[in-house]
Amino acid sequence: MPGLAPVAAVSRLLSFQGRYGLELSEWLPMSTTDSIILAGPAVERIKPVEVELRPGRRRAIVTTVLVGGDLFFSGIAGVVPWLLTGWPPLTDWLGPSTPVPIPPVGVVLILAVFGLYSSYGPSPPERLRLRVLGVCIYAISCLLVVSAQGPSARGVAEIAVVSALLVVIGFYGESALRSALIRWRLWGALTVIVGTDTAGRSLADTLLAQPELGFRPVGFLAERGQEPVRIEGLPILGMIDEMPAVPVEVLLFSSCATLALYDGKGAGGAPAPRTVLAQQIHELQNMWVQVQPLGSAIGLEIRRELYRPRNLALKRVIDCTFAGLGLIVAIPVIAILAVTIRSLDPGSPFYVQIRVGRHGRPIRVLKLRTMYSDAERRLHAHLESCPAAREEWQRFFKLSADPRILPKVGHFIRRTSLDELPQLWNVLCGDMSLVGPRPFPAYHMDGFDPDFRALRTSVPPGLTGLWQISSRSDGDLHVQRSQDTYYIRNWSPWLDLYILMGTVSAVLGAKGAR
Repeated sequence: MPGLAPVAAVSRLLSFQGRYGLELSEWLPMSTTDSIILAGPAVERIKPVEVELRPGRRRAIVTTVLVGGDLFFSGIAGVVPWLLTGWPPLTDWLGPSTPVPIPPVGVVLILAVFGLYSSYGPSPPERLRLRVLGVCIYAISCLLVVSAQGPSARGVAEIAVVSALLVVIGFYGESALRSALIRWRLWGALTVIVGTDTAGRSLADTLLAQPELGFRPVGFLAERGQEPVRIEGLPILGMIDEMPAVPVEVLLFSSCATLALYDGKGAGGAPAPRTVLAQQIHELQNMWVQVQPLGSAIGLEIRRELYRPRNLALKRVIDCTFAGLGLIVAIPVIAILAVTIRSLDPGSPFYVQIRVGRHGRPIRVLKLRTMYSDAERRLHAHLESCPAAREEWQRFFKLSADPRILPKVGHFIRRTSLDELPQLWNVLCGDMSLVGPRPFPAYHMDGFDPDFRALRTSVPPGLTGLWQISSRSDGDLHVQRSQDTYYIRNWSPWLDLYILMGTVSAVLGAKGAR
């Protein structure tokens, strides 16, 4: 029966766990539609690849870079308040004989315990969560020492400022170092994908496109009878029952079927390296899966965190707090831009768009106007006269050369996303959230299937989202669907914080904006 397929897969997974030491926590989300096509004619058997650095040496370099970076960033965070305000350094508040290490050393020790100095393990949002928790532990330790020496409001304030800087500078600094390590081909555990079926090729596509996940594919193990071809540049290193003599840190099985063909041994008959099973069960494509013992059976509990009333209430409190503070700061900027727009084109500098909100309810979204008053007429005329523009519009619902946009100031406002600032009012009114799927017009929603439309409208739309920090205007409808689905199924306050901090860097870098 089709409905029993997930149960059978889980049962098979549990039996493999005992044989191969498989870790249930390592379910790797994978795209159900992306795939890599076997390219080119059959060629001679490809020999095992040589890797530039041995895994141990590469891990040592990654750890050294990350630890050195955190020591440097923590030092900056500790010095900045002293340079800007003249306050005594944090070490003065802690005292000469304090048991708490100075900020760089103390923070690095805690983050090392949390496992943040490896390229394999926590995802970027999880790394941010662990960083925040580590800094909070260090801050509490400092507060206890300062309180023992007598009450000091300035000391407490400096600890709070330094802690905030430790999170912000550390987050952006680690992101920069991670990007550099990816470019230097040092980030990620060397991974062999077992299985060249559609699922295996989809895994390779996902991991090659998202190196920050920490898996670095070096090749495939194929089933008997598979022609020795390259798949998206990755060689077939051997058959599933012939573990190649190459440095491998992770064996990634594309399905239970491929795991059943493997004998559990590595090169030369040694024990297999770390194994991960990517089971393509639609309902399990989220992080909130917990194993629950059920007597002789075992169950997988799937939690929908974003639908819990307490989490919705927490999200609403955060929205009101930060939207209110943000609106106070944004009002002068909005006023200056409004005057500039009015001087270029008659009419109101603001306009209202009807978008699809939660539960399919229409909402009135506020924006600064970046287009001419007769924008629709200009658009229709341009699409009628330019087939290439018409094709681009049908795919992205955006144009790289949009005739509707006001010269100079319009492009600047859109590139920096300043036209979205009035939507802070929508957040305060409860029509939107700070983070969520972007509110789309009805014609845009019609491009999605009914199931995804229902999923997307089950949560409040957001001022920014996962799509905005990864693709922004560069992503087509398929990318939008993938990113929004991941966000809804994997929501946590830490994911929201990760997206908000990522939005700042995306806006400053005008990443993907038009």
